[in-house]
Amino acid sequence: MSQEKLLNLLKVQKCIYPPEDFVKNANVKDYEAEYKRFLENPEKFWEEVANQLFWYKKWDKVLEWNYPYAKWFVGGKTNITVNALDKNIEKGLKNKVAFFWEDEFGNEKVVTYGELYRLVNKIANALRRAGVKKGDRVVIYMPLVVEQIAAMLACARIGAIHSVVYAGFSAPALRHRIQDAEAKLVITADVTIRRGRAIPLKQIVDEAIRDLEYVEKVVVLRRLQPKVDLIGEKEVDFYDFIKDESNYCEPEIMDAEDPLFILYTSGSTGKPKGVLHTTGGYMVGTYYSMKTVFDLKDSDIYWCTADPGWITGHSYIAYGPLLAGATQVIAEGAPNYPDPGRWWRIIEKYGVTIFYTAPTAIRMFMAAGEEWPNKYDLSSLRLLGSVGEPINPEAWLWYYRVIGKERCPIVDTWWQTETGSVMITTIDSLPMKPGKAGKPVPGVIADVVDKNGNPVEPNKGGFLVIKYPWPTMMRTIYKDKERYEKYWNTIPNCYFAGDIATKDEDGYIMVLGRADDVINVSGHRIGTMEVESALVSHPAVAEAAVIGKPHPVKGETIKAFIVLRKDHKPSEKLIEDIKYHVRMELGALAVPSEIEFVDKLPKTRSGKIMRRVLKAKELGMDPGDLSTLEE
Repeated sequence: MSQEKLLNLLKVQKCIYPPEDFVKNANVKDYEAEYKRFLENPEKFWEEVANQLFWYKKWDKVLEWNYPYAKWFVGGKTNITVNALDKNIEKGLKNKVAFFWEDEFGNEKVVTYGELYRLVNKIANALRRAGVKKGDRVVIYMPLVVEQIAAMLACARIGAIHSVVYAGFSAPALRHRIQDAEAKLVITADVTIRRGRAIPLKQIVDEAIRDLEYVEKVVVLRRLQPKVDLIGEKEVDFYDFIKDESNYCEPEIMDAEDPLFILYTSGSTGKPKGVLHTTGGYMVGTYYSMKTVFDLKDSDIYWCTADPGWITGHSYIAYGPLLAGATQVIAEGAPNYPDPGRWWRIIEKYGVTIFYTAPTAIRMFMAAGEEWPNKYDLSSLRLLGSVGEPINPEAWLWYYRVIGKERCPIVDTWWQTETGSVMITTIDSLPMKPGKAGKPVPGVIADVVDKNGNPVEPNKGGFLVIKYPWPTMMRTIYKDKERYEKYWNTIPNCYFAGDIATKDEDGYIMVLGRADDVINVSGHRIGTMEVESALVSHPAVAEAAVIGKPHPVKGETIKAFIVLRKDHKPSEKLIEDIKYHVRMELGALAVPSEIEFVDKLPKTRSGKIMRRVLKAKELGMDPGDLSTLEE
């Protein structure tokens, strides 16, 4: 690939500064000093963070690095739930709210740290009584309810490895994950509620585990009346399962490198891969990023809109916030049901101060119109976050202006299931550049390089890599060592994330899209994010996705799929107008040769656009693994 011709067409000029009083009170007031402290002695840096947490036995060595395999806090013994629960209760947080939970109908449940502690311990004791031991795998296939998070923590309490599967996957997708993990026990619910409908989960589990002898028990949270029937001795009601158990379960003493969880992430092709994370490093890294990236204070009401079926819900609902003693909001169901005011109503009701969501949700609310958020008092907000895919400048500026009222810094975070925690962001005391994720979080060495691993010039396109191990890094792909090593063997001496990016003269990184999605037009490689960003900046366009189509002369041409904002109708004139707009924004090379108007785009359940599905359909190809597709 000709590296010089990987274009960076999207020019981000704007610089927005956080309020002075925010910087004055920030947990990281001086990013450069904190990053310098890390670079001077990375192991000492992480040791100081780890010392803020409880260990049964301190480590013999902070890092053992045998490329591409790392061990963190070698010889250290801990239990992540002791830090997330026991130690917080000892600090006086017993009656502090851990979770405000709400469903689509406004029904709510308030759970304190003391109540969560008792629930987790009861589930942990019940799992032990059912024969679940350290190292056994438990699959959790549940809606976003407090019991789901408690079940994860209960597994961690006794050293069982949890594998959470999003409650929306089909029976074959669930079965694959249960088979690969060889799960001993499955925890599920009768239904999940979405858009006012009860979507059955238990019957999906029944189908998924048919003839799987190693699944010894299915625990069912029965939510509806009359209660769904349980079949045979294998199935048990969730609350019957735990009712006679003690409020205290002796935690398993875990080695820092003992597995904590397996999370299956969709591969572009082939089977989903089981990303394996371990105990000590993941605990230290998620705790640190919670305090620094999100500037978390004791008084904050924090809301991450993800689901624990994804890594964001693991790191920034189930573990990071609880390790840091946060009060959280969690909400089951669709963001815009019963109407597009739902999320803004929740922010007003609970006084949410930190709000972390996905660009795809932001664009959906942009399309619905400003009148919805403007109906509610959002003055409690002090920090906004973005996660899941690059956020285009247009959506960033809308989020900043309409939701944050131009006074809330935005942390645009780049990270992955494989990295475990946020790797790149604009730490909230730094100036922000809309569309640019920002700089490496202290503790991370990230760069933009060519295929030989050499840094590229400022503002030139290249490959986004991590050059040094970090505590929350995955340790392997479960049962597939070669697949793990490929991350480290594609570009010399680097972890290659699979994304292309640019880095400006100030060190700010902008992610341009997946390397697989780059479009080659007449020998010039163009990132999908740039073209999509230019399209979405047109006043008629709500969402856009672009693909490359083979062309005998140009190599590829660009085809755009566009969802229009309400009050706009498809027309030939609008197509020409949009093309002209892209030409003015990016230049002639980036103008789509075809534009197709669609009602919706294919997305994963976490909101990422699946461009390969569009491309496969367009070219009559096999789309590969579709287990994460929303519909």
